[in-house]
Amino acid sequence: MILLKTRGIPLNLSQSTVATIYSARYNNKLIAVSPNDRRIILSEEVPPLEDETMIVGIPTLDHLEQGDIVHIDTSGSIHTLFRNNSTHNALFITDRCNSNCLMCSQPPKNFDDLTHFFNINSALIPLIPKETREVGITGGEPTLLGQRFITLLNQLTDELPNTDIHILTNGRAFAWKHVAQAFSLVNNNNIVYGIPLYSDYYQQHDYIVQAKNAFNQTVVGLHNMARHNLRLELRIVLHQQSYKRLPKLAKYIYMNFPFVEHIAFMGLEYIGYTVKNNEILWIEPQHYMNELEDGVLYLADMGMNVSIYNLQLCLLKPSLWKFARKSISDWKQKYLEECNNCSLLDTCGGVFDTSKKHSSFIQAI
Repeated sequence: MILLKTRGIPLNLSQSTVATIYSARYNNKLIAVSPNDRRIILSEEVPPLEDETMIVGIPTLDHLEQGDIVHIDTSGSIHTLFRNNSTHNALFITDRCNSNCLMCSQPPKNFDDLTHFFNINSALIPLIPKETREVGITGGEPTLLGQRFITLLNQLTDELPNTDIHILTNGRAFAWKHVAQAFSLVNNNNIVYGIPLYSDYYQQHDYIVQAKNAFNQTVVGLHNMARHNLRLELRIVLHQQSYKRLPKLAKYIYMNFPFVEHIAFMGLEYIGYTVKNNEILWIEPQHYMNELEDGVLYLADMGMNVSIYNLQLCLLKPSLWKFARKSISDWKQKYLEECNNCSLLDTCGGVFDTSKKHSSFIQAI
């Protein structure tokens, strides 16, 4: 797993800043430069006291490269915001959420961090290289930022007009027509909203996301968004609570949401709430493979664009291999020792390095 956060001892650092790694590593040091040309030296060593603004005694700088963008705060923490040589970069909007999903990989936190991350992202966006192909947006629930979220989307549109923007949201806010209309005024057809739908039955979806009326809000939100020509993707996480109705959910999607441009069936990341809720969530993929095959092939036969994320080829039926994608972000993706002997290693997406448990049926093909 790639390191995204480190810390050292701050010297002469009076305020936090977003900065770009300006030079390649030299003598265990890097130079970061802020938008106002303020220079900050990052050092693994603790050199003699100098007048320079520095972060010293950093355990390692190996994960940082020229062109990376970081947030440096007055405590000496260095958070990587953008990796120049990665295709898996995202703006983090908030730790807050109005759902509390049973399998949430990053459980929500109940404190107001909206202004903190808004300020960071506002400073980050102009620094992102103009040739960047895709940027994600995630949380928590991004729409909790309200009007300031639209401000960020307009900023992205102005600064990165050719970049694809993929937003992860539960979609519930769009049940209110004025919200969908407001987002439609962002003049950017490169934005896609990825929204979870875990069942065709409202009580089951509401139970999974642990929020009353979430199903109805999501469904109404999807239709409001479609009326305003917002681009949509549906996401279904696979576990004990969702797999049995996959064939029915597939038919429900085709009948009710023919306007979505992509449907992703997603393997479980065993981290966060999933560990706590192991007894009601964990299931070996082989035990839901028939339901997954029925749902995926039905949607594909109906002409819909379908993918399978986060599942290894050795766990899938061969009929599903063509739908499998290398979906795990590079900073948390790995291959098990068993995978090294696999003839399909180059086409398989591997496993989550973050997961505390993997399927016991992973084996080389």
